[in-house]
Amino acid sequence: MEVVRGFREAQFDMVRAELSVESEVVSVSPVYVKAGTRTPTGFVMNMQPSEAEAGYDVRLPPTADAEVLKWRVANEWAPATRNMTYEIIEKGPLRDINGRPLMTATNESNPWWLVLRQAILSTGGILSKPEILGSTTDTRFMRKMDIPALGFSPVINTPRLLHAHDEFLNEDMYMKGIEVYETVISSLSSFTGDLSS
Repeated sequence: MEVVRGFREAQFDMVRAELSVESEVVSVSPVYVKAGTRTPTGFVMNMQPSEAEAGYDVRLPPTADAEVLKWRVANEWAPATRNMTYEIIEKGPLRDINGRPLMTATNESNPWWLVLRQAILSTGGILSKPEILGSTTDTRFMRKMDIPALGFSPVINTPRLLHAHDEFLNEDMYMKGIEVYETVISSLSSFTGDLSS
C-alpha cells in the first residue's frame, strides 16, 4: 500500500508543480481495505492479520500506456514474490476501434475545434489548456467509435466542485454561460467548412 501511495503522491506532485494538469496523470484512489483478525466483539488489536485485501480505483488518461501500468501492478504493487495476487477489472476503453488513443485533436487539423475556439473567443471567453475529463463526460464512448467529440464548460471564476456537496454557480456566471452556449451552438450548427481533415 505504501508503494501505491508513493506512486499516487508522485502523480499529484506533478499537478501541484504545474508540470501536468489532473487529466494528464494517473489517478489512484484507495477505495477499500479489508484486514484484521475478528473476535466475537470486534477485532484483535495486537495481532497482525495473515491476509489483507485492498481495492483501488485507477484512472488512466488516454496518453498513458496501460501495459506499463499493468507491469507496475504485477512487479511493484502486488508482486508474486511477496505472496501477493491481484485482479484488474477494466471498466472503460483507452483506445478507439482503430487502436489509437481516445483523443480528439485540439489543433489546426480539427475544423470543429477551430469553430468552437473562435465562438468562445468571440464572446470574450478565455480558453484554458484543453483537458480530458473522463469521469465527467460520456464522450469517450463516441471517441471509441472514432467520432471526434469535444466538450466545454463556460464556467469561469468558480471553484471546481463537480458533484461536491457544496457545488454552486454564481447567477452572473450562469447567465454568461447561456450567452456562450448560444454563440457556440449557432457557430457549430451553421459551419459549412471543410470536414475532410
